[in-house]
Amino acid sequence: MIERINPRAAEAVVAQLPEPDADARSHSLKLVSLIRDEIARAGGRIPFDRYMELALYAPGLGYYTAGARKFGDAGDFVTAPEISPLFARCLAHQCREVLDGLCGGTILEVGAGSGILAADLLLQLERLDCLPERYLILDLSPELRQRQRQTLGQRAPHLVDRVSWLENFPETAFSGVVIANELLDAMPVHRFRLSSGTLLEQFVSWNGERFELAWGEPASPGFAQHLAAPLGQLEAADDFESEINLRADPWLASLAGCLERGAVLLIDYGHSRAEYYHPARRQGTLMCHYRHRAHADPLVYPGLQDITAHVDFTAIAEAAVATGFNVAGYTTQAFFLMGSGLDRLVAESDPNDAALHLGLVQGVKRLTLPTEMGERFKVLGLTRGWDQPLSGFAMRDMRERL
Repeated sequence: MIERINPRAAEAVVAQLPEPDADARSHSLKLVSLIRDEIARAGGRIPFDRYMELALYAPGLGYYTAGARKFGDAGDFVTAPEISPLFARCLAHQCREVLDGLCGGTILEVGAGSGILAADLLLQLERLDCLPERYLILDLSPELRQRQRQTLGQRAPHLVDRVSWLENFPETAFSGVVIANELLDAMPVHRFRLSSGTLLEQFVSWNGERFELAWGEPASPGFAQHLAAPLGQLEAADDFESEINLRADPWLASLAGCLERGAVLLIDYGHSRAEYYHPARRQGTLMCHYRHRAHADPLVYPGLQDITAHVDFTAIAEAAVATGFNVAGYTTQAFFLMGSGLDRLVAESDPNDAALHLGLVQGVKRLTLPTEMGERFKVLGLTRGWDQPLSGFAMRDMRERL
């Protein structure tokens, strides 16, 4: 059973996007060739999650492993740390609470983006006289690691020596805080369809001119098993499409293997399972971003656009508990930031410095308003060997929704 994207629909998407220059187009064509070769070796198709993995992480060619700028106004999207330094300062409050309780420790940031969060977080912890013993950054992209070094060198040059970069989780267990901001949404996902009671998996093939999406009998290990819970609430749904992340479980298991004591803060856009797989959300959550334009075609400009899916926080919480974590809190980004001292930080700014104060207020709006990031982004707190409450969840804890 083949589902081909309507050529006119695909052309309409491309027509709405800025034209890539010759170098960018050449780069994308190299990745297209690599993916085509893999499809041929696999017998004519690959699971969607493998296509997404290659599009985002193929060495030297994937979206996150190549050299194009991704974050900020000159990139494809803006993350919370770029919007306002208040985001990092609020996280610093939560980190200080844990580090003080542990009498010191390490901070591990997984997927550090442009490096702005690391720089601003370290600077705020320095002001609070609570610098971590080490600040570790785990990032798979050589280009992003270099950009992070540059950002830290510009914003916090005296703290660079405290930072170390990793390509894998630490081999030696540590105590402290783990931060992952907009990481889970970038993990490759499998896509499924429930059609007339039949479960189908999505694949990507090559028709001689372009990639196309195809539905077929599930072939990926663990696919149907992991869908048991979502499908349980979709019994009456028909022609329903969505995503499932099969990579989060081993990722959390690896994290649990190296965090001895402390807290994990997972910040991303997403929903509880009941909201994620609600019959009204019948087209799923997959979204692509290219130069601040959002669209739903993952086959456009491979290597030049981001491909993301919302996070099923119920699944993440269940996997975390299975690996030995405790779920310490779940709330919206707005409530977490307010619980972490956002109001106090704004009150401390000088209203007579009109430009600075207005910038902070504008940043607060983008970080907390329901129409911006405030409710779309959630924070899941996990702990291990730590039984103290986390203040970021004090204002509103929504664990009952998971």
